[in-house]
Amino acid sequence: MKTTIKDDQTRAGERRRGSQDAIAKMVTERTEMLALYCRLAGLDPFSQKQHREPAQQLLQEFCQVLVDYIAAGHFSLYERVVNGTERRRDVATLAERLYPRIADTTQAALDFNDKYDLGENGIIPPSFEPDLSRLGEELAVRIELEDQLIARIV
Repeated sequence: MKTTIKDDQTRAGERRRGSQDAIAKMVTERTEMLALYCRLAGLDPFSQKQHREPAQQLLQEFCQVLVDYIAAGHFSLYERVVNGTERRRDVATLAERLYPRIADTTQAALDFNDKYDLGENGIIPPSFEPDLSRLGEELAVRIELEDQLIARIV
């Protein structure tokens, strides 16, 4: 089957739209996660009994959105790089350089989720505040690295 330049351009445009859609989904997940992070950071889950249940519910919601955000980035942006299917050499080179540190932030987020996805009846341990702070630092690094990659992709 003979392909034309127009066919190649059409496929390239479709790939670009796919990348842009993946980026938009990831940024939407990221925005939701950051909003929940800020709400969670503003709570004192240990102060009074009446605040414990809302804090647990918010923590549950945050953990779910955190995992969704991590998955959106991993399965949409980084998968092509890890699999070697990214065609733009400059994007692939940058992603290869950034990916190890992004993978570290992924592990930090998954570790946080494993520790604090307690279910509705779980008790939030005293280590929560410092762990949330460390997670925030890791997320800030991740966002900075993602933004570098996004700038190169679009």
